[in-house]
Amino acid sequence: MHRFAGREKASNDALLALGGMARVAIVRDMSRKPTGELRRGWTTGACATAATKAALLRLWGGAFPSEVGITLPKGETPVFALAHQTAGDGWAEAGIIKDAGDDPDVTHGAMIKVRVQASAGGVVFKAGEGVGTVTKAGLPIAVGEPAINPVPRAMMDEVVAEVAAEMGATPDIEITVSVPGGEEIAKNTWNPRLGITGGLSILGTTGVVRPFSCAAWIASIHRGIDVARADGLTHVAGCTGATSERIVQALHGLPDHAMLDMGDFAGGMIKYLRRHPVARLTIGGGIGKLTKLAQGAMDLHSGRSQVDFDLLAEWAGDPRVKNANTALEAYELAGPPLADRVARVAATKAIEMFAEGNAPKRLDIVMIDRAGKIIARAEHIT
Repeated sequence: MHRFAGREKASNDALLALGGMARVAIVRDMSRKPTGELRRGWTTGACATAATKAALLRLWGGAFPSEVGITLPKGETPVFALAHQTAGDGWAEAGIIKDAGDDPDVTHGAMIKVRVQASAGGVVFKAGEGVGTVTKAGLPIAVGEPAINPVPRAMMDEVVAEVAAEMGATPDIEITVSVPGGEEIAKNTWNPRLGITGGLSILGTTGVVRPFSCAAWIASIHRGIDVARADGLTHVAGCTGATSERIVQALHGLPDHAMLDMGDFAGGMIKYLRRHPVARLTIGGGIGKLTKLAQGAMDLHSGRSQVDFDLLAEWAGDPRVKNANTALEAYELAGPPLADRVARVAATKAIEMFAEGNAPKRLDIVMIDRAGKIIARAEHIT
């Protein structure tokens, strides 16, 4: 078994201060990746499942365990120490401290609490303090439901059935999940944009947080596209950072939920849009990231793609660009014609990344400098 000793709550201030990109449940700064072997952690869904089991053991069995083990969807069996326990007439509540391992997860150190009590029939989920409620269509949970995702719900359902069978109890139970301080933490996630109000989502498909995994970020892009399409939006935008997002949103007058948190994952966004198309797409960013897109990169992170300065010099018609250290320096050497060329090529290359017939009818590129000034624009109309 993987043993998790609940550790003292880490300062969320440091995590929130990472700022910049905000996702469904995580705030990341990829430059902070530690060296050496990375320690994995457990999702909010896994913590909620463990807390549910502990609370049920008290409600139906009469005593809280000192620690509780659960089985994750892929068969792993972590053990969690209880950090909170209380009970009253007809109810019991247990809490687990979320440990994200070495991943810079905004919910690291948060208390995941679950209160259980009898329901009128079956398993019923409720949102307690700090857990959000779904208000927009397009998410895997229906409007009006607590933002507890399908896999965590299934895990808690299984725990209810398991403990009920052991204790000879009827598995009619109300499960209220809460995260003290979760509403404030959620302001630094994508939840407000996705129409999840009042707090965090209880997430996880495997129960395991894998340090610096790209999967969670890309999944949040997918959910953003789902919500935008469900709301009937025909124009969405993906930007590489907060400044380009602000400029693009103001330029086109787009609502918050039209803004996809693309970051470096242009490919992740485009691949999903191939299967879930929209009529118009805007891509915004600085010259460095957009140069890599123009050169065919689908992952724009500095550790996973590089600017080809020989090709950039060819586009600029200026051999000095070969010796530039950055794309921005190349722009300073070659001037606006280079920015215009990069924007045009980036628009064409982005269209080429779409499957035939699924490309947006209009795709435009908006390139900004570090001050947020637009230095080039290009559009491809099919």
